[in-house]
Amino acid sequence: MDDVKKITLPLTKEMAESLKMGDRVSLTGTIYAARDEAHENMIALLEEGKPLPIDIKDATIYYVGPAPAKPGDVIGSAGPTTSGRMDAFAPTLLDLGLRGMIGKGARSKDVVDAMVRNKCIYFGAVGGAGALLAGCIKEQEIIAWPELGPEALRRFEVVDMPLIVIIDAEGHDLYVEH
Repeated sequence: MDDVKKITLPLTKEMAESLKMGDRVSLTGTIYAARDEAHENMIALLEEGKPLPIDIKDATIYYVGPAPAKPGDVIGSAGPTTSGRMDAFAPTLLDLGLRGMIGKGARSKDVVDAMVRNKCIYFGAVGGAGALLAGCIKEQEIIAWPELGPEALRRFEVVDMPLIVIIDAEGHDLYVEH
């Protein structure tokens, strides 16, 4: 596994620019978990002129709604959700400094354009491997909107989360080019 790039978060612009479509990576550090409703809430806060509950600069968001944890576990299954459902919100967050996104599936042209403009990365996580990915999550904390249950905004501390660069900071897209 010598070809796996080990990345310690936060994901800086320079790190993002060094990654290329198809690169295998292992992420360690803080990521945030958010799905549709948490994204809607973040955009609503911005529209009201209020701050986000997280520092978005150089942050990485994982599109996941984790299953409840079994006794003794940090979290239940934590497989990626379809990223396209966040496409309406992603360009705004990318323009504010979001540097990485983790999910599955294709992204819209608006998202890819915002990624190129801001030098961001879209990582793919393997759908159906939720139990494996959950094992990489060593801590979790609900940051905002606990009433959303699995869709609450959460902070995860991850160690060696296996991902692949689907779309790089230059806009090269593994789904399109291979």
